[in-house]
Amino acid sequence: MKFSVKPSRYIGLLTGLAAGLYPLLFYVSNNYTLVNSWGHLGYFLSVFLVAPIVFLSLLKGITRLAIFKRVEKFVLPFFNIFIFLFFVKTALYAGFQIWIVVGIFLISLVYALIFHSYFLKVVVFQLLLAVVASFYLIPVIIGQLQYSKDWMTQPDAITQVQFKKKPNVYLIQPDGYVSFFELKQGFYKQKNNELENFLQQESFTSYSDFRSNYASTLTSNSSLFTMKHHYYLGSTTVTEMRNTRAIIMGNNPVLAIFKNNGYTTNFLAERPYLLANKPKIGYDSSNYLNQDLSYITTGLKEIKDIVAPLKLFLEKQDATPAFHFIEIFTPGHIAVNEIKSEGIEKERDQWLATLPETDEKIIEIVSLIKEKDANGIIIILADHGGFVGLKHMHEAYTKTQDRDKLYSMFGANLAIYWPAEFSENKIEIKSSVNVFRTLFSYLGEDSKLLENIQGDASYLPILHGAIKGVYKVIDSEGSIVFEKR
Repeated sequence: MKFSVKPSRYIGLLTGLAAGLYPLLFYVSNNYTLVNSWGHLGYFLSVFLVAPIVFLSLLKGITRLAIFKRVEKFVLPFFNIFIFLFFVKTALYAGFQIWIVVGIFLISLVYALIFHSYFLKVVVFQLLLAVVASFYLIPVIIGQLQYSKDWMTQPDAITQVQFKKKPNVYLIQPDGYVSFFELKQGFYKQKNNELENFLQQESFTSYSDFRSNYASTLTSNSSLFTMKHHYYLGSTTVTEMRNTRAIIMGNNPVLAIFKNNGYTTNFLAERPYLLANKPKIGYDSSNYLNQDLSYITTGLKEIKDIVAPLKLFLEKQDATPAFHFIEIFTPGHIAVNEIKSEGIEKERDQWLATLPETDEKIIEIVSLIKEKDANGIIIILADHGGFVGLKHMHEAYTKTQDRDKLYSMFGANLAIYWPAEFSENKIEIKSSVNVFRTLFSYLGEDSKLLENIQGDASYLPILHGAIKGVYKVIDSEGSIVFEKR
C-alpha cells in the first residue's frame, strides 16, 4: 500500500507557523528580560503560533468550498503577510498604531492581488528568517540557564540583623535626578534649585559627592537592593540585565531584612516599569499588580497617581513599622538613542524643563510624610544621573574620560532625613550599593556591618572606542579611570 501526503492539507498549518514563528523568536531574543516568565511563554506561544495556525488552517478549509473558489488564491497570501507584518510591528513597537496597521493592510492587499503566485516562496523565506532568529535566541537561553545567584551572597550576617529601632522608612526615587552638586556645574549650570532649598530647611542631609554604581534604573537598583556589585554580570547589554526586575521587586535581601524585623512593605510607582515582565511581587501592597499589565508592554506608557494612595496608607497606618518604595519617573534622562535625540542643547532644555514639576512632587510627598510621620526616615535617592551633555544615552557606551559626562551619568541625588540623634559625621555614603548597609547598621546599632562596605566605584559596559567589555570608569575615590573588569 502506497502512502502519500498532499501538501495542500497542511498549507494552512505551515502558513500559520511561518507567519508567527519569526516574529516570536525575534521579539523574545530582543526583549528577553521583558518576557522571561512562564505566563509570557504560554501567552506568546498561544498568540504567535497557536492562534494563526488554527485560524489559517480553518480559513484554508473554508476557502476550498465552491462558493469561495474565486478568491481562494488570494486569502491565504493576504492573511499570512498581514499577520506576519502585524507581529513584526508588535515586536518593534508595543501598542496599537492605527496608521501602521492601515499601511500593513494595504501592503497585504497589494501583495495578495498582484504577487500571490509567489506565496509559497514567501512562506519558505519566513521560515528561513525563523531559523536565523533562532541562532540569536539560543545564546540568550544558554545565558539564562547558566545564570547564578552567587553574586548576591552577602559577606557577613547582615540578613540576620535585628533592628534596635524601627522607624518607618521611605525610599523616594526620582528617575535620573542628578546630584545637587552636579546640577550647579558641568552641563547643567542650574545655580538655584527649589528642592535643594526645601530639603535644607527640612534638615535633610545632602550627600554632594554621591554616585550611582551603574548606569540604568534596573542595573542600579538591582545593586541597591542586594547591597552587592554585579558588574553587569559581565554582559554588555546596555540597559537590561537578567532577572533584575525579579530581584528588585521581591527576591532581594533588603526586603527580606525589613520583613524579618516585622516591617510591612509597600510599593508605589507612577509607572509599572519594574513589573513589565510580571515578576513575583514581594511587597505586601502595591498600586500596580501583575494582572494590570498586558503581556506586551514596556511598563512606561501607563501612569498612576502615587500621592493619594500614600496619603491613604499613612492615614491607616498602625504601630507596625513600614518600608515604602516610592518611584517617580521624572526628571528622567535624555533620549535613549540617536534617532530620537534632538541634539545636546535641546535634550538639556527638555530635561531641565521637567525639574520644577519633579521638585513640586517630591516636596508634596515629603511634606505629607512629615505631617503624618514626624519620626520616619526619608531617603531621596535617584537611580542615576540625567545624562545631560550627551547627545543620547547610548553615547555613554563609547569610551570617554570626560569628567562632566561621566558625572552626568553617575552623579545621582541622595538626601536623607535622619532622626535627630543621628550624626552625619559618623558615616559617609558615597554610592548606591552601600545605602541600605549603612541604614541597617544604624537601625541595628551594629557598626560591624560597616566592615563590609562595598567599593564605591562606578561601572559601564563599553561597546565602542575600546575592547568590548565592562569597565570601571570612576573609582571609589571619585577619580576618573578606565579599567577593564
